[in-house]
Amino acid sequence: MIFNKSIIANYRFDVLIIGAGGSGMRASLQLAQEGLNVAILSKVFPTRSHTVAAQGGISASLGNMSKDNWHWHMFDTIKGSDYLGDQDAIEFMCKEAPKVVYELEHFGMPFDRNKNGTIYQRPFGGHSSNFGEKPIARACAVADRTGHALLHTLYQRNLHAKTNFFIEWMAIDLISDSEGDILGVVALEMETGNIMILESKITILATGGGGRIWAASTNAFINTGDGLGMAARAGLPLEDMEFWQFHPTGVAGAGVLITEGVRGEGGILINSNGERFMERYAPILKDLAPRDFVSRAMDQEIKEGRGCGPNKDHVMLDLRHINSETIINRLPSILEIGNKFANVNALKEPIPVIPTIHYQMGGIPTNIYGQVIIPNNDNNKIVNGLYAIGECACVSVHGANRLGTNSLLDLLVFGRSAGNHILSLELKKIHNKKLPINSIDIIIDRLSKLENNKGSESVQSVANDIRKTMQNYCGVFRTDKLMKNGYKKIMILDERRKYISFKDKSKIFNTARIEALELDNLIETAKATISSAISRKESRGAHAHNDFKNRDDINWLKHSIWYSNGNRIEFKPVNLKPLTVKTVHPKKRTF
Repeated sequence: MIFNKSIIANYRFDVLIIGAGGSGMRASLQLAQEGLNVAILSKVFPTRSHTVAAQGGISASLGNMSKDNWHWHMFDTIKGSDYLGDQDAIEFMCKEAPKVVYELEHFGMPFDRNKNGTIYQRPFGGHSSNFGEKPIARACAVADRTGHALLHTLYQRNLHAKTNFFIEWMAIDLISDSEGDILGVVALEMETGNIMILESKITILATGGGGRIWAASTNAFINTGDGLGMAARAGLPLEDMEFWQFHPTGVAGAGVLITEGVRGEGGILINSNGERFMERYAPILKDLAPRDFVSRAMDQEIKEGRGCGPNKDHVMLDLRHINSETIINRLPSILEIGNKFANVNALKEPIPVIPTIHYQMGGIPTNIYGQVIIPNNDNNKIVNGLYAIGECACVSVHGANRLGTNSLLDLLVFGRSAGNHILSLELKKIHNKKLPINSIDIIIDRLSKLENNKGSESVQSVANDIRKTMQNYCGVFRTDKLMKNGYKKIMILDERRKYISFKDKSKIFNTARIEALELDNLIETAKATISSAISRKESRGAHAHNDFKNRDDINWLKHSIWYSNGNRIEFKPVNLKPLTVKTVHPKKRTF
């Protein structure tokens, strides 16, 4: 296939959303219901977006199972973030939580129910009442398939609202003009191999995370950091990319997620001695401590020789003491996952688990309305025409460590918030700006170079080496020496990437070409992560730095801001000022 300056087709919309997960479809629903011409572009069928893998629930202080309010939810989120979360954004999210959950209920989402008909809620890690006294039931659940139910609910509502779907398309790069305004994207239609321009007055990045930069990951294969790569190539920064959450319970050897909801229903972690070891590390919350705590405790047990299996390289998740009816009704997918990926019957045998990369806390900097910003001291420059929501964005509600079930909440609250903000712009009164030919030429030239490259490097070889490097040099525990060696290897891989080639030049559903395009996004995500990790000289949340074992609030209560050009790092202070309540000041985290 030859790329040339003659674009095959143009499409024009009021709003273009890249990604059909929970955040993208929540934003599109808000917009399409008001009559705007909205399109969603997705690499996969919408109900196969990675939100479908979310199992445990959506956090909201409904108080259906026990007394609760949004102040406790806000405190738990700030504390869970290891005080790196921006408190204005966290207050906004926690106050909005009950509203977005009840909206889903009215949309027809089939939540599990209590006997009195209210929405069923289960405890989750790090969620507490009375400031850490005991776990509280805050996760609104549909068995252990909450994300699945969420996507189907939103997809059906979007069909009714006449949202346009471009399914099995890949966004390649943002189109920007000389003023830095974003005017749409250049995209690849996988079915035909044709390159298209999708113009829009507003573009929303809702592309999810980039967890496939790691060898062991709960992320889908589509999670290649596409939005992060597009933003980085457009000269935009990425925030807090050193913070990646290792989920404590990925199936050992497979990486498939075992929801924290298992522990919410009473599951416990045990070592080779059959000991419930979390009682030593978190005597109050035990197995329901935040994920960074639990992951480090598991790693410690393994390092000290109390791991399970022939190689003593994992621990066990034990459900055998839980009523079998509870497991069958509340955790049906876990029985299936245990059987298929660990070859165990979870009713009778424990499941082998190990910490596995799960979620990125950092991403494209935004405000609470989803507008992409470029941090600049106390002033944030807004990037006109561009929004980012969901896991690819960093509004900084998760800080250094995300609480379980705050992810689906993030999608809903900020997807809705972005939609409402865009509605206030009255786009029907605004015309699409003229497309800048130079910007499009640069994108097409990049594609042509990739297409015609005769280099000896294979896409999979470079991609696999990125994953191995990140796994070995930027894992649960980090040191300066380890990360600096990893950085050198990543920069060598960045050079190798320039010499990749693929033999298959066919047009129709050419996965070789798609993987080559994804590689450019993987390398930007990996560079951002390891560069930011090297820069942070402390341990905080998911960033456990063995050379700096303590959290340093005097020098490091700030966000890292990474630019691709020169791997440059800047910093901005954490916002400790909530919208309406008093500041929650940092203190030592105990659970």
